[in-house]
Amino acid sequence: MLRFVCCSLVAAMAAGCSALRPTPSKPGIVVEELVKTTKSWDGKTLPDYPRGRPQITIRRITIPPGCRLETHSHPVINAGILTRGRLAVVAPGGKTLQLRAGDPIVELVNTPHYGMNPGKTPAEIIVVYAGDVGTPIAVTKPR
Repeated sequence: MLRFVCCSLVAAMAAGCSALRPTPSKPGIVVEELVKTTKSWDGKTLPDYPRGRPQITIRRITIPPGCRLETHSHPVINAGILTRGRLAVVAPGGKTLQLRAGDPIVELVNTPHYGMNPGKTPAEIIVVYAGDVGTPIAVTKPR
């Protein structure tokens, strides 16, 4: 079901989102805008899109309880929704965003950070990356 929703959202975005507007002929449709922003969660302005060939990537990432991801950065704009569990995203200086199931995030771009699951159950997040062909969606910080 979630895969269908993500694919439908991407298709609707490509169609100018007109497919997401409820109409009288479609009673019961509910559209809830979770995020509309020009900034990442730390308040920094998102960069301009690259001029290359667009490439959309959608990932489902599952993080076991107590697990900490490697420090990494994203050279492309991305956003996600935590579908289950808890997730803490930690930026330089210790600034932390605490997410619970259902919370959206507009990720940091070109800023090293890491995520960790402080909960007792797996955390799962669906992330949509808006990049271009040839640009990685994440770069791990060398140790």
